[in-house]
Amino acid sequence: MKILIVDDDISTRQLLHAILMNFATCDMAVDGQKAVELVAQAIEKKEIYDIIFLDIMMPELNGHEALLEIRKLEDSNNIHIGNGSKVVMQTCLDDKENILSSFREGCEYYIMKPYNKLKILELIEKMGYTV
Repeated sequence: MKILIVDDDISTRQLLHAILMNFATCDMAVDGQKAVELVAQAIEKKEIYDIIFLDIMMPELNGHEALLEIRKLEDSNNIHIGNGSKVVMQTCLDDKENILSSFREGCEYYIMKPYNKLKILELIEKMGYTV
């Protein structure tokens, strides 16, 4: 399994990496722009990410903007809805507008920070992966 962790907070990146590293190859990005670049490279190599954990509040390109760019990249490379990366928006924002916007923009899951190992592993199993 190949996972991209996108968050400007180093502690969050390290926590997710520690949870996921035993059963997945993990790449990390500090902002949405770097995430879009890594997704483009992965698509070019035909090694798309299985899962992308994407924070919303980040400098450069926020999570909403990055998600739209990622879905455009997938679409322009004939990666159809349901065949691309599963995107998990991870944030401390629990307002209705951010949640609805995230799903409209193409995320599959939305989780609130802080979270723990059990919650992350249950989510990955819900996606159909073995952990």
